[in-house]
Amino acid sequence: MSANLLWAEVPQVTVDGDSTDKATAESTQAQIGRYLDDRGHAKFREAAELAAGLSNVYLRVVWDVELRPRPWLDVIPATAVVPEWRWGMLAAATVWRELEPLTEGGEVWRLLEYHTPGSIEYGVYRGDATTLGMLMGFDDHHETEFLVKRTDSQGRQATGVDRLLITHMPNVLPNRVWDGVPDTAPLGRSDYAGIEPMMDALDESWSSWMRDLRLGKARVVIPQEMLDTSGPGSGASFDLDKELLVEVSGFLGDAQKPISESITDLQFKIRVDEHERTTKALRRQILASAGYSAQSYGEEGSVAVTATEVAARKEESLTTRGLKVLYQRPALLEVLTTMMWVDVKHCGAKGVDPTAELTASWPQAVQPDPEATARTLSLLESAGAISTYMKVKMREPAWDHTEVMEEVRRIRDDKTQETPAGDPFNTRGGEPNEEQPDDDVEPGFDEGQGEELDEEPVGGGSRPTLAA
Repeated sequence: MSANLLWAEVPQVTVDGDSTDKATAESTQAQIGRYLDDRGHAKFREAAELAAGLSNVYLRVVWDVELRPRPWLDVIPATAVVPEWRWGMLAAATVWRELEPLTEGGEVWRLLEYHTPGSIEYGVYRGDATTLGMLMGFDDHHETEFLVKRTDSQGRQATGVDRLLITHMPNVLPNRVWDGVPDTAPLGRSDYAGIEPMMDALDESWSSWMRDLRLGKARVVIPQEMLDTSGPGSGASFDLDKELLVEVSGFLGDAQKPISESITDLQFKIRVDEHERTTKALRRQILASAGYSAQSYGEEGSVAVTATEVAARKEESLTTRGLKVLYQRPALLEVLTTMMWVDVKHCGAKGVDPTAELTASWPQAVQPDPEATARTLSLLESAGAISTYMKVKMREPAWDHTEVMEEVRRIRDDKTQETPAGDPFNTRGGEPNEEQPDDDVEPGFDEGQGEELDEEPVGGGSRPTLAA
């Protein structure tokens, strides 16, 4: 559940345009998108799931140009790393793994990798289940023969990158159980921390429920005289599928008692309601103590509700998600920067600036209702309280400034190309204020031409007449 809440979708990683030039920022952004392809996305989700259970996890950057043209991630569980801290930061780390046994005895072969900024020191040891044992040569085991050509005389390999190739990613902090234990403060806290007794109680309740099911099986008690003997010393049996039973007198029991009353069924009560209420209450308490809401696990059914109601029901889960993002965002940016350095140094990446500053934003866990968003935008537009830029930004919060501006330009271009229906100003293709000739006047005839007014002297009583 933790991994699904955090990595159901890929976070948006953006290159800061002020930290490099525009062309390099675009090419670096494109390369980061290739790091976070389906493989990279799956690796981060895997790491998040391990961190939730084991309190922390480690991400190692590896490369092999014969397999892939760019570096990729290797997830290492916390149980396979011995970290060294300096002021709460990972300064060095020893990664170990068991190799294939060469004999059927109790010997155990292990490969150790000591990571420091700029180099990796390897060592092959032969010991037993509890002892590291003696240092061996790389060619003594077939799984480490490739290190002979890769390392120097002291078993070291220069990485060419002045930083650790391993990144530590905690789940959440602090760790309540290891308080005061040296070198454990940076280690994260598991989602199981503090709820183990309740999980034991849930296991006990479920076991009791299963025991009731076993004891509740129907059983039949019959007189011994009804058993079919298989001969002396072979015991007796009763066929439960027998359809015809004949009453025989002389039984040791009551001879007048019918067979139907001689056979007794026995079945104990199965306490379903009591066990269900107990396990459900424990389950809810476990989820709440781990920081998750019951709605995230389908406790409230699958009835369609609005995004606001979903967010309210999943408030605990969303709060836990936001808390874990605080710890996973720095790890994500750090490991992406390491991948860029390795890509430039060993994979020949062009146009990638490892010194560029990165930012990351996680998508919304609960997507807003498109219909509700449309109504909100319509009301804001009617009130004249929102611009086209903000309308696009509210519709697509994950878009950056460039993507929003491109959509704004497309909207404006579409409005410019639209042809209005009809001719409301009767312009006939001209300007709205342009004077048009009278339809009743013949072409070429000037209004008022050839007209004379035969007026009386001032003071006369007759009305002026029109003379052609």
